[in-house]
Amino acid sequence: MSETIALHCDGCGQKPSAEHIARRLERLEWATRYRPVHIHTLLLGGMSPLDDREFVYSPKGEFCGEAALVFSAAGVALASKEVDAALAEFQRGGFFLTHVLECPLESASEDANGLTRLLARQLSAVGTRIRRSLKPKRAVLFSRILEPVLDQVLSLSLGCPVVLDGGRPFDLKDPDGGKAALRLREALAVPVTG
Repeated sequence: MSETIALHCDGCGQKPSAEHIARRLERLEWATRYRPVHIHTLLLGGMSPLDDREFVYSPKGEFCGEAALVFSAAGVALASKEVDAALAEFQRGGFFLTHVLECPLESASEDANGLTRLLARQLSAVGTRIRRSLKPKRAVLFSRILEPVLDQVLSLSLGCPVVLDGGRPFDLKDPDGGKAALRLREALAVPVTG
């Protein structure tokens, strides 16, 4: 008698469909193309955006949402710039962006507790990837969905300082008129030492 083994996506912990895996591989390819050799600043978000226009490494351009906010905080002006030029500038700045959940949620019905469980389940693998492969000079947390697992993130011993906004992840979509995005821009402007 044969048993069926339920596999989970290595990037997010969800049970993947064929489309999910294809999309994950496509996004990995996009990101790998612009990964700096030496990562000065790792921008760590909670969950990859659903819309490719919000995904920083999308070759399609039309950056909006998370991507536009991250480029702005990194000092990369998008106006009248080709997609490759913007991504190359981001790369030259030593920036690399990844998420604890490298894929968007498959089910919109996932509640906050389910999301927190997915984040917590991925943290060990994320910490290992950061320490062994990415090796940044600093990590900047920029997603408030990381707050329920913040203590776990800080206990991962990432091998670099973790930059926070007053003890919390930066909130690029903050309701106070972009003040957190401005503070992130100021934090990113501080030279990386070491």
